[in-house]
Parts: sequence; C-alpha cells; structure tokens
Amino acid sequence: MPIIHYIYSAHSAFAYLGSARLMALCAQHNVTLIHKPILLSPVVEAQGSQPFHSRTQAHVDYFFGREIERWAEYRDVPVINYRPTYHDADYSLASGMITALGESGASVDAMAYRILEAHWRDDADLSNPMTLAQIVTELGHDAQSLIARAASNDCQDVLRANSDWARGQDVFGSPTYVVDGDAFYGQDRLELVARALERPFAAPNWANPPVDQA
Repeated sequence: MPIIHYIYSAHSAFAYLGSARLMALCAQHNVTLIHKPILLSPVVEAQGSQPFHSRTQAHVDYFFGREIERWAEYRDVPVINYRPTYHDADYSLASGMITALGESGASVDAMAYRILEAHWRDDADLSNPMTLAQIVTELGHDAQSLIARAASNDCQDVLRANSDWARGQDVFGSPTYVVDGDAFYGQDRLELVARALERPFAAPNWANPPVDQA
C-alpha cells in the first residue's frame, strides 16, 4: 500500500485548497496518508525564508488575494475573500486535536480537513477552545476529552517532533507531500503526486556546475 507523508500547518491556505483533491487521490490509489501537522514558522525560517510579517505588502497581497482566489475557483473550494481575522493566533491546540487522533485514518483526515475549512471558509479562531469544541462535537468526538488530550504534553510533543522532523527533511513550506522519499511542495503539485503514485519519477540528477579549475 502506498504511503504519503502529509506535512502541513493547521492554518495553511494551500493545504486547505488541496485537501479535498488529496483525499480523492488517496481513495483512488488506496494510499495511507500519514499526517504530520507542524508549527510552520520555525520550519520555514529554518530554511532561510522570511516570515510573512517580514515580507513586502505586495507579496502578502498577492498571496492572500489573487493566488488563493484563483486556486479556490480552480479547485471549486469555498474560501473567504480576505486574510483570516485570526491568522496569527496560536494554532498549537488545533494542531494537537489532529495529533490526538493519531497519524492516519478517517477520523484524522476529517479533523484536519474541518480545521482547515473552519479557518479559511468560516474565519474561525483556531485558538479559541469553544470554537474547537464545536468542531470536535460536529465530528462526533467528546469535546472535553479530546481538547484535554490535544493540550497535553504528549500531543504537543508530537507536534514539536513533527516540526523538528520536517526541518530535518528540508521542508520549507505547507503543504508538502512526500511519496516514497520524493517531496512535492505545494497543492499545485498534486497532479505530480498523482503521477508519482502511478509511476515514480526518475531519480534526481541535478548537479552543481563544475568548479572552474583555471
């Protein structure tokens, strides 16, 4: 059975935009999806990328405007037409709700999708335990029990370990999909992920240019 390691943050726009397509691919190819929710900023900054608060306004406007708008239309995914109100809130508890359910399985898939959807469709505050309790209850879990587990050291340690693992894999953004060791960054690469599940790509042969010995 093929495996995809799915590396993403719980407030990632492009993880949300690609989520339904990813789930369809997994069903089509009988894939085991291994969820690796991460704390995005430490992973991105470890690769030398700038956090959003340090980027130009033109870049932020493009990212939160036209790029999301186009992909939402292309993927037929409902999305708010502004930067989420609580985008900079602490999403570690929401991420813990995913890790509390394990690495894979239908309940993990559903929780991950609903958290992303709540942020990007409903403009929900992922740091608010009452909001998270509503999501948990919607999905048929006991809110008090699951949120307590999500906040526990065990689940938060998993989140930190996932982030450390992602840094070790040279992951530099969300979402990243790893198929048999081959990483694909961005939901716009899902068509390449589909091809990799059917027929792996050739091993990379990229090399640095030869050093001039003169």
